[in-house]
Amino acid sequence: QVQLVESGGGLVQPGGSLKLSCAASGFTVSRYIMSWYRQAPGKERELVAVVGSTGATNYADFVKGRFTISRDNAKNTVYLQMNSLKPEDTAVYYCKAYSGYYHLTYWGQGTQVTVSS
Repeated sequence: QVQLVESGGGLVQPGGSLKLSCAASGFTVSRYIMSWYRQAPGKERELVAVVGSTGATNYADFVKGRFTISRDNAKNTVYLQMNSLKPEDTAVYYCKAYSGYYHLTYWGQGTQVTVSS
């Protein structure tokens, strides 16, 4: 059974840090393009960061220098380290797995991140 389970969200003050985890089961994350998206209330879901099967990473401009995506193949888990958080980072964060080879896309259920004083 394929599953993506996000965790690590919560309430943090501006300037603080959080680390999100995306634990995968039923497939191997190293063979997929793994990414983090977010969706704020009233807004469309947007791409935050991507890590490819080669390990190459890419980031949205609004998180460059603050967020880091990583992958632990042994744990079959993808992470998003978020530093210097801003109120505008408040959103539900989703993990996504995509394989062009298998034509498959999987989404997690999301984890809420709230940045507020």
